[in-house]
Amino acid sequence: MSNSMTDALSPLASRMPRVVREHEVLRVAGWMPGDDAAAIASTAIGEVIRWAQKRCGGQLPPEAWERKSFQYLAGGRNSSCVHLQSGTSDLWAIRADDPDKTVAERVWTTEVIVGLLPDQPAKFSARLLVSTPETDLQIEPHTPGFIQQVVENCRLFSGQKLLSVAPTVYETDADAEDLIDYLIDPSRRLPIFVVTLAESGQADHPMLDTAALSRAMLGIGHVALLHPAAAQRLTDRFGRFKSVFGGAARAYLPGFSDDADPYIHRLVLASQLDTAEDAARATRWMRQLAAQESILRTKLGHDVLTFATIHNANLQLRQQNLREEDASASDQLVAANDRIDALEKQVASLGAEQDYYISEYEKERTRAELSEAQAQKSAYRIQHLTDQIKAKGDDPDQNIAVPASWQELRAWCDEQLAGRLVLTPNAHHGARNPVFTDVETTARCLLWLASECREKRINGGGGSINNVTIMEGIQNASCGTDSYEFDWNGRRFSADWHIKNGGNTRDPMRCLRIYYCFDPQTQQIIVSDMPAHRRTGAT
Repeated sequence: MSNSMTDALSPLASRMPRVVREHEVLRVAGWMPGDDAAAIASTAIGEVIRWAQKRCGGQLPPEAWERKSFQYLAGGRNSSCVHLQSGTSDLWAIRADDPDKTVAERVWTTEVIVGLLPDQPAKFSARLLVSTPETDLQIEPHTPGFIQQVVENCRLFSGQKLLSVAPTVYETDADAEDLIDYLIDPSRRLPIFVVTLAESGQADHPMLDTAALSRAMLGIGHVALLHPAAAQRLTDRFGRFKSVFGGAARAYLPGFSDDADPYIHRLVLASQLDTAEDAARATRWMRQLAAQESILRTKLGHDVLTFATIHNANLQLRQQNLREEDASASDQLVAANDRIDALEKQVASLGAEQDYYISEYEKERTRAELSEAQAQKSAYRIQHLTDQIKAKGDDPDQNIAVPASWQELRAWCDEQLAGRLVLTPNAHHGARNPVFTDVETTARCLLWLASECREKRINGGGGSINNVTIMEGIQNASCGTDSYEFDWNGRRFSADWHIKNGGNTRDPMRCLRIYYCFDPQTQQIIVSDMPAHRRTGAT
């Protein structure tokens, strides 16, 4: 006799229908320029209606072509449309279902909203969702075909960037400067997938189909094709660890800057794109990343409206009009029941959406824990190998050349001190173009932190580093009462140590200060601020 509740219920569970969940795949948000916003909105709606007509399996009602509300029911290929005009706003929304042609019980749902507000360009947003009982959903996201029609016929902008069906080609230094400006633009909303050519004269990447990739990610990501000269300019600007060249590809997420962590903006090496199978794997990852970013970086109710929101608002307006017109009780009851039914469906949808986000959160949390554990194992392994090298009488840092300019310092830290020392964004910003001129001394101090200081902290010798002379006129000391707290990588730290030069000078041209702490979890020195004296209430 089984004591397991699961075993006891398994015969019943096998007879129950599988749970169907709705997953959001991607979101597109933008605006369409032009003097006649109403005409542009009508053109966009027409493109969406033509797209819906091809997939409905029948004939949409005349109201569809008149931009009016309608319902079309066709055994799984249902379409619902609402045209809501209230006050100064004019919203048109459609929700269309389309069963998957190869996977049973999988249904694709597309929502599109076109909106008009006074003295503003026409707004456009779309959502792609999928309902399925599959527990492990494996898809390669692709934006709906009408997005291309809207881009070509109405022009569609994301932020300040005009969307393009074809990848943007960058050949010259001037082209590269345009790309650099867009990469570091803080208002950029879409990821940029930069694909480089290994040789001059090539028209496309030998393995990646950038044209197909650009069409698949239209509205959720940009594809840039970089020729060698333009790639070199990118390297000159950002350094080897943040650039991409030689047939490799890189995803630059929104928020990229000169101070960005290069490991956040994933690089795919040319050797990882050697075969058609490798290219297909990279393409799938790029499309999935673009789709995930589109959901993370657009807000429902602000950047993108849901069909249910507009549908419920329309039902509410209908109820209000019936009350004002003193309609019969039966008519008002029908309207109330319709709204209740719509609200119940919306609540059910929100519940399914919440379950999906909780599931995704758990996946990401597990992935983060595994990554953090792997990083710690790698740190211990690196330290073990370093100790073995030193036991043989060798110094792994002996031949490290220090940078000659502040522009080289960031890349130098990424390359020579990775895994041992990290600069926070604040430290990156301070070292961008400081008044303090001696970059070589600063680099040698950072090298001391990553080597001797770190080793003593790992071995528990924190007290032995107080008032240690690093080089003539420069000491390491406790911050004492000048300690302060800062955030890095989602955690809270206290900058309780600093490197300083003598003389108690605060002249920024001669004063060096490097504020830092040691993180025993990652076994890294975390530099919070440099190279100037930090301003406090006392100073």
